[in-house]
Order: sequence, then structure tokens, then C-alpha cells
Amino acid sequence: MTKPALLMTGSYPAWDLEEMEARYRVLRLWETSDPEAFLAEHGPEVRAIATRGDLGASATLMAVLPKLEIVACYGVGTDAIDLAHTRAAGIRVTNTPDVLTDDVADMAVALLLAAARQIPQGDAEVRKGGWAMPLTTRVSGKAVGIVGMGRIGAAVARRLAAFDADIAYFGRTRRDDLPYTFEADLVGLARRSEFLIITLAANDATSGIVNAKVLEALGPDGILVNVSRGSTLDETALLAALEAGAIKAAGLDVFWNEPAIDPRFGALPNVALAPHHASGTVETRKAMGQLVRDNLAAHFAGHSLITPVA
Repeated sequence: MTKPALLMTGSYPAWDLEEMEARYRVLRLWETSDPEAFLAEHGPEVRAIATRGDLGASATLMAVLPKLEIVACYGVGTDAIDLAHTRAAGIRVTNTPDVLTDDVADMAVALLLAAARQIPQGDAEVRKGGWAMPLTTRVSGKAVGIVGMGRIGAAVARRLAAFDADIAYFGRTRRDDLPYTFEADLVGLARRSEFLIITLAANDATSGIVNAKVLEALGPDGILVNVSRGSTLDETALLAALEAGAIKAAGLDVFWNEPAIDPRFGALPNVALAPHHASGTVETRKAMGQLVRDNLAAHFAGHSLITPVA
């Protein structure tokens, strides 16, 4: 039986590629020097796309794939996939939620500790042969605001509850199943918080939602952590606030223009930076790849998708 043609927009770990090549005719778009010619030749055969959250699938790409049936995303975020196009064309979309929740929540806490306790600065001091550090900021027992109380936000809250944190959150709706304080106003949440952690999904409604007013309310003793998407935060306002000392520090795993981020971040002494690597453990990446493969297999077997995107 002929293998279905699967277009991959970017690389996956070797263990996933081996499995995919055993089941599909894999077309490696990222390796071609002439994507337009490659798609003109192979596009009419493609029945599935395997992409990543950072790469997505544009309407322009999908428009040259007349037999496309499914887009499988390696990651939770689908903001780079043109969902209006997929809905109109009847193309199924899947992602990989849940399996990366714990790792992303762990990273949020790690970045908070790194920024508050100045762990990168301490590491640099020891490496250069020094032993002097200023006093830093305690994390335990502090007021924490979580922006977005979905799977990841709730996992962050559970972890910080062990730090005896006073936890409040902002979201679309109040969650009656959680014991934390709901704040309907994001500026109000920032004003009551010393630490503000962004775990929102990226979409039109959340674009730039953490803006200059929110950062001003967080104030000069405040620390911001972002493990969601760069688009949820007004990066221009953040850089200005960090440079002016309008907030104390930030821990960031996501940025506007990844991987070519604003060079001003590299000059700041009050940031802890990570290369969008919150889900970057062997265990989670293997689970993500398995879920992509399971969704593709379910589709081609005529079964319900495991993690469909609405």
C-alpha cells in the first residue's frame, strides 16, 4: 500500500523522524533550497502536515496542498496555524497538550527563582573567581499573580502553593474548582502581586495584554515571568521597565522575534533568559512526538483524534 505523503515544515528529533519515515512518505520542506518549486512538485500529493508550534502552517502553504486533510502540531500553541483556513477547508488540526504541562510549570518556577535569587549572576560571579553577591529577593510566602489559569497556570499554582504563596489569578472566567483568588482586572492582579507569571494561550485577545499599565502596577519590587508566548507581552514596554528599574527583574522563556531576540535583553543585569526551552526535556519531547504520531495514525485509520483543536 502506498504510504501517505507527509509534509514536515521543520525538523523533529531523530526518534520521531525514524518512526514517521516508517509509516509515511516524509517530505522535508525545511531541507529544500527552493520551497516554491518543492511544493509545486510535491504539494498535490500531500495529505498531512507535521509542524511545530513555532513554525505553524500558513494559509498560503495550505492553499497549495489540495489533498491536505490534517495538520499535526508538535506543541500546544496553534497561533501560527491559520485556523480560519483550516476550518473553512475542513482540515483537521491537532496539538500536544497535557504532556508538556509539568515541564513548563517547572520552568516557570525555575525562572522565578533564577530572577529573584539572581542565580545567573551568582553563577557568573563564581566562574570569574569572585565570591560577592548582593542580597536578593525571597520567593517563599510572597503574593503571586498568575495570568491565565489553564492547565499550565494551575500546575504553576500547585507548585507555588508549596512555597506558601498567596496566589491569585486572572482569566476569562472564575474557576470554582480552585482555591485561589480570582481577579477580573489584570492591572488589579499586578498591583496586588510581587511576582506575575504569564501562562496564557496566544491569540488575538491576549496579544500584548501584559502592557505598560500592567507593568507599572507590578511596580519596582515586582518580578515578571513569561512561559507562554512572546506575543502576550508588550516587549517594548517590558524592556523600558527593566532598563528604568520600573520593575525589579524578569524571567523569560519566550520573546517576540525568536530566535533573533532584541539585543537589549543581553545587556540587562536583571533578567534570566531561556531559549524557549520550557518543554525541552527528553521525557516530554518523546511524549510530544508520540502524541503527534498517534494523532496522525488515528486520522489515517478513520478514528477520532486524540487531541483535536477546536
